[in-house]
Amino acid sequence: MDYLTRSEAETEALGARLAEVLSPGAVVAYRGGLGMGKTAFTRGLARGLGCPGRVTSPTFTIVNEYEGGRLPLFHFAMYRLTGADALFDIGWEDYLDRGGVCAVEWSEQVEDALPEDTVYVSIARSPQADSWRTITIEGADLS
Repeated sequence: MDYLTRSEAETEALGARLAEVLSPGAVVAYRGGLGMGKTAFTRGLARGLGCPGRVTSPTFTIVNEYEGGRLPLFHFAMYRLTGADALFDIGWEDYLDRGGVCAVEWSEQVEDALPEDTVYVSIARSPQADSWRTITIEGADLS
Protein backbone atom coordinates (compact mmCIF):
# COMPACT_ATOMS: atom_id res chain seq x y z
CA MET A 1 0.00 0.00 0.00
CA ASP A 2 1.25 3.50 -0.85
CA TYR A 3 1.02 6.47 1.51
CA LEU A 4 1.92 10.13 1.17
CA THR A 5 3.26 11.99 4.20
CA ARG A 6 3.63 15.75 4.13
CA SER A 7 5.82 16.18 7.20
CA GLU A 8 8.12 14.35 9.58
CA ALA A 9 5.22 14.19 12.07
CA GLU A 10 3.03 12.42 9.49
CA THR A 11 5.87 9.97 8.74
CA GLU A 12 6.13 9.23 12.47
CA ALA A 13 2.34 8.78 12.71
CA LEU A 14 2.44 6.22 9.89
CA GLY A 15 5.19 4.35 11.76
CA ALA A 16 2.97 4.31 14.87
CA ARG A 17 0.10 2.87 12.80
CA LEU A 18 2.34 0.08 11.55
CA ALA A 19 3.48 -0.69 15.11
CA GLU A 20 -0.12 -1.44 16.10
CA VAL A 21 -0.29 -4.46 13.73
CA LEU A 22 3.18 -5.92 14.37
CA SER A 23 3.67 -9.16 16.26
CA PRO A 24 6.59 -10.40 18.35
CA GLY A 25 9.52 -11.28 16.10
CA ALA A 26 8.47 -8.91 13.29
CA VAL A 27 11.16 -7.51 11.02
CA VAL A 28 10.64 -4.16 9.31
CA ALA A 29 13.17 -3.57 6.52
CA TYR A 30 13.62 -0.06 5.19
CA ARG A 31 14.53 0.86 1.64
CA GLY A 32 15.44 4.46 0.94
CA GLY A 33 18.37 6.79 0.66
CA LEU A 34 20.02 9.08 3.14
CA GLY A 35 17.68 11.64 4.68
CA MET A 36 14.46 10.02 3.48
CA GLY A 37 12.90 9.60 6.94
CA LYS A 38 13.81 6.08 8.08
CA THR A 39 14.68 7.22 11.59
CA ALA A 40 11.52 9.38 11.76
CA PHE A 41 9.46 6.33 10.79
CA THR A 42 11.27 4.35 13.51
CA ARG A 43 10.43 7.03 16.09
CA GLY A 44 6.81 6.37 15.18
CA LEU A 45 7.29 2.62 15.54
CA ALA A 46 8.73 3.17 19.02
CA ARG A 47 5.84 5.44 19.98
CA GLY A 48 3.29 2.96 18.61
CA LEU A 49 4.92 0.14 20.59
CA GLY A 50 4.92 2.30 23.74
CA CYS A 51 8.72 2.44 24.05
CA PRO A 52 9.75 5.55 25.98
CA GLY A 53 12.91 7.49 25.32
CA ARG A 54 14.60 9.31 22.50
CA VAL A 55 15.04 7.37 19.25
CA THR A 56 18.24 8.11 17.33
CA SER A 57 19.95 6.60 14.32
CA PRO A 58 22.20 3.66 15.22
CA THR A 59 24.66 4.40 12.39
CA PHE A 60 27.71 4.29 14.67
CA THR A 61 26.46 1.68 17.16
CA ILE A 62 24.80 -0.65 14.60
CA VAL A 63 21.86 -1.34 16.95
CA ASN A 64 19.88 0.67 19.51
CA GLU A 65 17.50 -1.10 21.87
CA TYR A 66 14.26 0.43 23.19
CA GLU A 67 12.33 -1.43 25.85
CA GLY A 68 9.42 -0.74 28.16
CA GLY A 69 6.63 -0.93 25.61
CA ARG A 70 4.23 -3.60 24.37
CA LEU A 71 7.21 -5.11 22.51
CA PRO A 72 10.89 -4.15 22.58
CA LEU A 73 12.25 -2.39 19.50
CA PHE A 74 15.68 -3.19 18.08
CA HIS A 75 16.73 -0.49 15.61
CA PHE A 76 19.55 -1.54 13.27
CA ALA A 77 21.58 0.47 10.78
CA MET A 78 23.33 -1.85 8.34
CA TYR A 79 25.07 0.96 6.49
CA ARG A 80 28.55 -0.04 7.70
CA LEU A 81 28.10 -3.81 7.43
CA THR A 82 29.59 -5.68 4.51
CA GLY A 83 26.87 -8.33 4.20
CA ALA A 84 24.72 -10.89 5.94
CA ASP A 85 27.69 -12.69 7.52
CA ALA A 86 28.57 -9.55 9.49
CA LEU A 87 24.96 -9.36 10.71
CA PHE A 88 25.15 -12.86 12.15
CA ASP A 89 28.43 -11.88 13.87
CA ILE A 90 26.57 -9.22 15.90
CA GLY A 91 23.91 -11.69 17.11
CA TRP A 92 21.08 -11.18 14.58
CA GLU A 93 19.48 -14.53 15.42
CA ASP A 94 19.46 -13.66 19.12
CA TYR A 95 17.57 -10.44 18.39
CA LEU A 96 15.03 -12.34 16.28
CA ASP A 97 14.50 -14.80 19.14
CA ARG A 98 13.89 -12.07 21.75
CA GLY A 99 10.32 -11.46 20.56
CA GLY A 100 10.63 -7.80 19.76
CA VAL A 101 10.43 -5.81 16.53
CA CYS A 102 13.61 -5.45 14.47
CA ALA A 103 13.65 -2.27 12.37
CA VAL A 104 16.44 -2.47 9.80
CA GLU A 105 17.81 0.61 8.02
CA TRP A 106 19.91 -0.04 4.89
CA SER A 107 18.36 -3.52 4.66
CA GLU A 108 19.74 -3.96 1.15
CA GLN A 109 23.12 -4.69 2.78
CA VAL A 110 21.75 -7.82 4.50
CA GLU A 111 18.90 -8.93 2.23
CA ASP A 112 19.93 -12.61 2.47
CA ALA A 113 19.48 -12.63 6.26
CA LEU A 114 15.94 -11.25 6.35
CA PRO A 115 13.09 -13.66 7.11
CA GLU A 116 10.47 -14.53 4.52
CA ASP A 117 7.72 -12.59 6.33
CA THR A 118 9.67 -9.32 6.53
CA VAL A 119 7.62 -6.13 6.25
CA TYR A 120 9.22 -3.80 3.69
CA VAL A 121 8.93 -0.03 4.02
CA SER A 122 10.20 1.95 1.02
CA ILE A 123 10.58 5.69 1.53
CA ALA A 124 11.22 8.14 -1.30
CA ARG A 125 10.99 11.87 -1.83
CA SER A 126 7.64 12.79 -3.38
CA PRO A 127 7.74 14.60 -6.71
CA GLN A 128 5.04 16.96 -5.34
CA ALA A 129 7.23 18.61 -2.69
CA ASP A 130 10.77 18.19 -1.38
CA SER A 131 9.64 17.63 2.23
CA TRP A 132 6.90 15.13 1.33
CA ARG A 133 7.50 11.38 1.26
CA THR A 134 5.94 8.55 -0.67
CA ILE A 135 5.98 5.48 1.58
CA THR A 136 5.17 1.99 0.36
CA ILE A 137 4.47 -0.71 2.94
CA GLU A 138 4.54 -4.33 1.78
CA GLY A 139 3.73 -7.30 4.00
CA ALA A 140 1.42 -5.61 6.52
CA ASP A 141 -2.19 -4.44 6.35
CA LEU A 142 -2.90 -1.11 8.05
CA SER A 143 -6.58 -0.93 7.12
